[in-house]
Amino acid sequence: MKSKLSVVAKHVGVSEATVSRVLNGRPGVGTATRIAVLTALDVLGYERPSRLRGERARLIGLVLPELQNPIFPALAEVVGGALAQGGFTPLLCTRTAGLGEASHVGVLLDQQVSGVVFAGGHCAQADASHEHFAQLRERGVPVVLLNASVEELGFPQVSTDDAAAVAQAFAHLAALGHERIGLLVGPEDHVPSRRKLASFAEQYALRGREPHPGWVAHTMFGLEGGQAAAGRLLETGVTGVICASDPLALGVVRAARRAGLDVPRGLSVIGFDDSPFINCTRPPLTTVRQPIEAIGRAAVSLLVGRIDGAPTAPGELLFEPELVVRASTGPAPRR
Repeated sequence: MKSKLSVVAKHVGVSEATVSRVLNGRPGVGTATRIAVLTALDVLGYERPSRLRGERARLIGLVLPELQNPIFPALAEVVGGALAQGGFTPLLCTRTAGLGEASHVGVLLDQQVSGVVFAGGHCAQADASHEHFAQLRERGVPVVLLNASVEELGFPQVSTDDAAAVAQAFAHLAALGHERIGLLVGPEDHVPSRRKLASFAEQYALRGREPHPGWVAHTMFGLEGGQAAAGRLLETGVTGVICASDPLALGVVRAARRAGLDVPRGLSVIGFDDSPFINCTRPPLTTVRQPIEAIGRAAVSLLVGRIDGAPTAPGELLFEPELVVRASTGPAPRR
């Protein structure tokens, strides 16, 4: 069996003698190398020497609700890259069978993480359990939330402006002559979906109208959820649908085709995120692009500032999205 020194040395890319010097507090090791060795101990599950246990590791938890939606791996790449540039090691946690957010937070606390970034998940669900956020606050672990979250949590937030996203999509469809515009969003307790719904109602009000109750549908995120909910929307006669994610939009496109409708001649569809490769769909999807690079780096900057002791008041940074017009939207059909 390999010794702890050899395993850690191989992981970091240094000699066993260097690892030994770090563990024994001897001089002759640079700060970056010392941090890398201590981080490797945490990542590999080795117990630190007693005199080093009080030092918090330069590990950052990145908690994502899923990886099936391409926007989350893209976000992880941006956040992980920014953390690495700052000398931190990201620990990716995502929901799996039998292992939810609370369990992930317990593991991260055991690893003495320096901070945590949450991108969606329980922080965005009003009816979900939030006890693990209280644990993080009690332990003094800096936390930043990505995209609209429950306000009562009291952590800094970095978000894409959901209201602006819906306003851009609605204006685009209205300019194409659509009057029966529908909205497909996530569960009713999902905070970003609530914001999109409020903006949707406001867009109709600005035009002196009210949306038909059947023109709004809530569903679980994912292609299947989009397809299932699209059937209800199509029965109401909508000619355009604004969706809260790109997978939802692709589900609507599939449902439209199965109903014998051409996209965009029979139904216009708009997604949200501008996920990787979404321009390769058939037809290429019109969507509202989240500024992933900007919000990811802003979240890391905010978190690092909190780790370094910079005063940060709870609040929210809002970033403007961008409508990307492709081939899934067109003039309203005559019915």
